[in-house]
Amino acid sequence: MLVSSGSPYEPLTGFSRAVRVGSFVAVAGTAPIGPDGRTVAPGNAEEQARRCLEIIREALERAGARLEDVVRTRTMLRRIEDWPAVSGVHAEYFRQIRPASTIVQVSGFVDAEWLVEIEADAVIQEEEREPGASHSSWKCS
Repeated sequence: MLVSSGSPYEPLTGFSRAVRVGSFVAVAGTAPIGPDGRTVAPGNAEEQARRCLEIIREALERAGARLEDVVRTRTMLRRIEDWPAVSGVHAEYFRQIRPASTIVQVSGFVDAEWLVEIEADAVIQEEEREPGASHSSWKCS
């Protein structure tokens, strides 16, 4: 299943916002693009991270997943000094879920106004958890 977010970059570069194969959902690098196609909150990494995570949430839901299904995130920052603010936003969404997570600094993005881009991977395992439980309660084999 291919999921689009309507980003102007999707048809331009030939990618999907998210791809679901079986129970696995990969959400592509997600930039802080608003519904109007413009960068959200130029200069504000915290608000940009929030926008990225909202886009990720929407893509997951379209693929039949939830934030609770996320097992890994990758955050790319143009300015490493933004990591405390961006990590705080990440915690707003994932404090109880606690996916594996990586933060790296990059030299730049396609759009110079972007300060952050976030990727996420999710595994839908409805049969192995109680309703409302996060992956931290899954049975591991």
